[in-house]
Amino acid sequence: MTMNPEAQMQFLYTLRSKGVTDGRTLQAMEKIDRGGFVKGLFATRAYEDMPLPIACGQTISQPSVVGLMTQALNVQPRDKVLEVGTGSGYQAAILSQLARRVYTVDRYLRLVREAQLVFDSLGIVNITAMAIDGSYGLPDQAPFDRILVTAAAEDPPGPLLAQLKTGGIMVLPVGQSDAVQSLIKVTRTETGFDYEELRSVRFVPLVEGMGQE
Repeated sequence: MTMNPEAQMQFLYTLRSKGVTDGRTLQAMEKIDRGGFVKGLFATRAYEDMPLPIACGQTISQPSVVGLMTQALNVQPRDKVLEVGTGSGYQAAILSQLARRVYTVDRYLRLVREAQLVFDSLGIVNITAMAIDGSYGLPDQAPFDRILVTAAAEDPPGPLLAQLKTGGIMVLPVGQSDAVQSLIKVTRTETGFDYEELRSVRFVPLVEGMGQE
């Protein structure tokens, strides 16, 4: 299923109306067809601005939130990016259009395998997808220019903060309950971390350990 021009215009219009105004982000989201990442019953709703269920009890985030998170991350062409929570692979695919290299990790092997198939079908070669416990980041590849977390923790996880370069940016949802979460932008400075609250969001919780399929 490929977006027809009318659906694509509506999709981009919705993104802009929700605050996604960065040209490079919009270009990446125009290029990566969300329909390729939504399977089964919900395929017909791929272009609506809503989260949708995927395998393993997870969700694919609504496009406007993906756009706002990507925009806040301000990815540069030479950046090495870590994404914690591969899910459908949609967010990683968008990041791949903006960064030099994307490492994406998920606690569910099934999700990583399925996402890899979509990356392959789209000819995306600058994503490395791995099934590991993402709450500890990816020390082997650290430090990262940018880190994106697509699951909510009570606080920004220490291992992830430690793997962020000076001048680097991390965007993640924080909050204890499903009901009250804030999207936070963390910038690592020479002396510590600056925190900026962006908006209210709802994400699945960040869970330690590998997932049972």
